[in-house]
Amino acid sequence: MRFTSFKFYSSVSSLLLLIACGVRQQQQQGPPPVVAVTLDTVEATSATYYDEYPGTVTALNQTEIRAQVTGYITGIYFKDGDKVKKGQRLYSIDQQLYNANYQQSLANLAVQETNLVKAQKDADRYHELDKNDAIAKQQVDYADAALEAAKKQVAAAQASVNAVKANVNFATISAPFTGTIGISQVRIGTSVVAGQSVLNTISTDNPIAVDFTVDQKEIYRFSQLEQQAKKTTDSTFSIAFGNDIYPFHGSIALIDRAVDPQTGTIKTRLVFPNDKNVLKPGMSTTVRVLNNGSQKVITIPYKAVTEQLGEFFVYVVGDSSKVSQRKLVLGKQIGKNVIIKDGLKEGEEIVVQGVQNLREGSAITTKPPQAAGTPKK
Repeated sequence: MRFTSFKFYSSVSSLLLLIACGVRQQQQQGPPPVVAVTLDTVEATSATYYDEYPGTVTALNQTEIRAQVTGYITGIYFKDGDKVKKGQRLYSIDQQLYNANYQQSLANLAVQETNLVKAQKDADRYHELDKNDAIAKQQVDYADAALEAAKKQVAAAQASVNAVKANVNFATISAPFTGTIGISQVRIGTSVVAGQSVLNTISTDNPIAVDFTVDQKEIYRFSQLEQQAKKTTDSTFSIAFGNDIYPFHGSIALIDRAVDPQTGTIKTRLVFPNDKNVLKPGMSTTVRVLNNGSQKVITIPYKAVTEQLGEFFVYVVGDSSKVSQRKLVLGKQIGKNVIIKDGLKEGEEIVVQGVQNLREGSAITTKPPQAAGTPKK
């Protein structure tokens, strides 16, 4: 029993000793040290820069050429990649069956027209007899009914001729508009199926469009640019491929009718000249939109920005010379500075050096580290 009590009092004594040591150590350490930093005041300045957006080159008019009748390809009348004109013959499909059906439909139309002539004569004859009361009314009615039926038969036969003739015409495929035709997907002798087989693709290439999306917050800005009807010689819109800038400027053609509710963006289309056919549909590019140089923007040194899990922050000086983290929305980087779209106001003070030693609520000083502990004179 005495041994148990001894162990209990020993444990309590050890615990009290550890607590006392911890309090003494904390008293010796004191409050967290003040961090020496360099500050900068946020200012709004005029800056010339380009806002950049990912874009895609697309043809203003592009369509797939499909077979409208079933058969075998009997002719190809262009070279892959040719410039073709509207109405130019491109492909022909075997017409033997369709020509035979067309001739048969013409013969059937002739028969029905002959029957109509006979029915018309019978009706005329019966009506003359009816004037002299020399025939029963029922026979006259039968003749009129036969005449109407003959007219319907002629109309049906004419419709059949038109349908078969359309198939004959569809056997020859022509360019729907002037443009550039791609690589043919079929060769002579290939069997194609109506409405299913894609033969080729044709698209316009001069001028050519570039589509990109902008945030709904920028709709007003781009609507203003659209209303100004910028010419292609204006330098507001340009495109780049890596470090290469396309030598011709574009103009805004249209803004889509509605915002995508899932992304909060809207599609915008530019139009560029493409005389040398350098731009190809499907190319990825960077759209460069020149900002309004008269509009002031907030820029800060990029070294003041810290990144955490894909988000950007800056330390802002608050009361009692303590700092707090502020989330930012970054814009274009200009040299050693970066444009701040949201998160800072003009006149606020931020830390530009010594950021790596800070955390939320850290106390700061602008004195150099070696001067922090020297006595005042």
